[in-house]
Amino acid sequence: MAIIDKPTDYFNTVLWTGNGSSGLAITGVDFKPDIAWIKERNQTRGHVLFDVVRGATYQFNPNSNATNVAVAESLKTFDTDGFTVGNATSVNENNYLYVSWNWLASNSSSSNTAGSINSTVSVNTTSGCSIVSYSANNTAGATVGHGLGVIPKMILVKESTGSVNDWVVYNASVGNTKKTILNETNAEGIDNFMNDTTPTSTVFSISDASVVNRSGSTYMAYCFAEKQGYSKFGTYTGNGNVDGPFVYTGFSPSFIMGKRIDGTGPWWMLDNKRDGYNVTNRYLLADDSRTEGTDVEYNTDFLSNGWKARYNNGNFNASGGSYIYMAFAENPFVTSTANGSIPATAR
Repeated sequence: MAIIDKPTDYFNTVLWTGNGSSGLAITGVDFKPDIAWIKERNQTRGHVLFDVVRGATYQFNPNSNATNVAVAESLKTFDTDGFTVGNATSVNENNYLYVSWNWLASNSSSSNTAGSINSTVSVNTTSGCSIVSYSANNTAGATVGHGLGVIPKMILVKESTGSVNDWVVYNASVGNTKKTILNETNAEGIDNFMNDTTPTSTVFSISDASVVNRSGSTYMAYCFAEKQGYSKFGTYTGNGNVDGPFVYTGFSPSFIMGKRIDGTGPWWMLDNKRDGYNVTNRYLLADDSRTEGTDVEYNTDFLSNGWKARYNNGNFNASGGSYIYMAFAENPFVTSTANGSIPATAR
C-alpha cells in the first residue's frame, strides 16, 4: 500500500477571523475542498458542513438532527485554494474566530451503480474519502456503492431531504451491529442500520430503518478508508491517569475526533492549528454548539507517530473507558523515499 507523503494535499485545517462581508475568500487549504466542516470558535453557534455533491450553500449541522438547508450567504463557492463565504454568522461574523476542517475528494460527482440503490459519489481512492448521495427505497438489505475500492472503516450517514433524523456513525472497530450518534452524547447502542453487514470494497449495506432508508428521502454518507501515513480509525482504552494512553497512528496527527462508547460523553475535536504546539487542549465538541474550550481536560500531545492523552478526563481518558476515534495526518511517520525509512519529527 502506497504511503501518502504529503497529507495536507488531502486534508487541512484553516483558521480565519470574520469580517462580516458578503464575499470573504478563505485560502490556505492548498487544494479545492470537497468537504468543509466549519465552526465559529468564540461564539455559541452550530457547526455547519458543506460538500461538493449537495453543492455550495447547502449545509448540514453536525450537532443537530436537522435536514439539509440552503443558506445563500454561507459557503458560496468551493475555490482552488479554499472557499468563499458570505456574511452568514455561522461562517463570517465580524471579528469572530472560525475553524474549518477540509477534505479532498474528486472535485466532481459521478454515478455509481455498484449497489442495489444507485448513488452519486465524489471519491478520492488515494486518500480514501468518498461522499455518497442516495435515494432510499425502504428495503432491508439494500446496498449502496461508495467507490473507494477498499473497505471503509468509518461511515457517517445523515438524512438530507425529508424528515429530521440523527447522524448515525459506523466504526469498523466496534462492528456492524452497533452505532453511535454524532449529534448526541449517548453511549453506543445495538442497532442494525448497517443491516448487520460489514461494508465491502464496493458497497455498504443498509436496513429499512428510517435513519438510513426512509422511502422517498435522500441521504448523504461520508465514507472513509484507512490509508497508511494519512488516516486511522480505531479504538483505545483509557487508563484514568494524567500520563494517559499512547495511541499509535503511524503519523503525526493534524486532527482527531473521538468519543467514549461505553458511557455517555461528547464527540471531542482537536487539531494542530488552533494551539499549534504541545500540550494541545483547545477543543470543540461536534455534538454541541458551545464555544471552544481551552482547559486541561483535553490535554493531548501530538507526537510523530500518534498521540497521547495528558489528563484523566472521563470523556477521553477514564480508567477502563472504551473510546473510538478518527485521525488524519500532518506528517507520516515514514515517507515513501529510502524504502520508507525516513521518520517524521514530532512537534
